[in-house]
Amino acid sequence: MTTFFFFGNYSQDSIKKIDPKRTKKTEDIIKGYGGTLKWVYGLVGEYDLLFMVELPGIPEAIQVSLAITAATGVSVKTAPAVPVALFDDLAVKALKG
Repeated sequence: MTTFFFFGNYSQDSIKKIDPKRTKKTEDIIKGYGGTLKWVYGLVGEYDLLFMVELPGIPEAIQVSLAITAATGVSVKTAPAVPVALFDDLAVKALKG
């Protein structure tokens, strides 16, 4: 499984439809693509929502991002993530050539 962070923003229309049922629908979408919703936070700032999601891979992340937007009106930007220890190891190997 790969960890992804989904950054969400409400549209004018979707903000009017905030509801725990919609959050459950989002979790069901993620599960439908073989994933797990680890947590969701509401934010103040550039993004309105931050999701931590585990999915089988990038194809599923693309599908989930699009499915969430289609079903809820919340636009989603997606970023893959790795543990910092792995990131450091990869960086050291890359920089040593």
